[in-house]
Amino acid sequence: MMRVLWDSTIGKKTVMAVSGLMMLAFLVAHMVGNLKIFFGPGEFNHYARWLRTIGEPVMHYEWTLWVLRAGLVLAVVAHAVSAYQLSRRDIKARPTQYVHKKAAASFATRTMRWGGVILGLFIVWHILDLTTGTVHPDGYQHLHPYQNVIDTFSTWYGNVIYIIAMLALGLHVRHGLWAAAQTLGAGTATRNRVLKPLANGVALVLTAGFVIVPVAVMTGVVS
Repeated sequence: MMRVLWDSTIGKKTVMAVSGLMMLAFLVAHMVGNLKIFFGPGEFNHYARWLRTIGEPVMHYEWTLWVLRAGLVLAVVAHAVSAYQLSRRDIKARPTQYVHKKAAASFATRTMRWGGVILGLFIVWHILDLTTGTVHPDGYQHLHPYQNVIDTFSTWYGNVIYIIAMLALGLHVRHGLWAAAQTLGAGTATRNRVLKPLANGVALVLTAGFVIVPVAVMTGVVS
């Protein structure tokens, strides 16, 4: 049954929708956590330590965090694999090239695939920069995320990479949230009048909420 569902187009779209909503929930929580940087290093660093103690004493140190990370990785992989397979299926279904009218799709729709590639590469860089410290521009300090964030956004390339990725994220969420609603049957003529501005609003809030951090570091508001 599960195999049949996965092999179907609607099954893959459902996996994309559900995994996308899981990632969206993470992004909202991550954005809110990032904004704690405006309350100073003490609160921001304390937040990083708190993430590692969620569930104690039932869960050991960092266990809950690793469970959340594993779930997020599964969601990202499921989303990417579904997107790739649907793309290949779409190409095979239409072997001859044809020209789309520009009005047939929004900018976000036309750049959805490239946006996914950009975000995939960004995730790798982001982990290597602020989680493992492998490519961090200065001396990486474990459990001192405030200073690590300052270091990253004190470099021109750190800002460029992050801001471009967040703009791609906004476009991806704008289209993805709308598409997920249609796939899961939430879209109707009446609801669509609300879903479209909702998708636009969520994408705008997320983009602004993430971009404001490097901008604050660049302008000296956070230092």
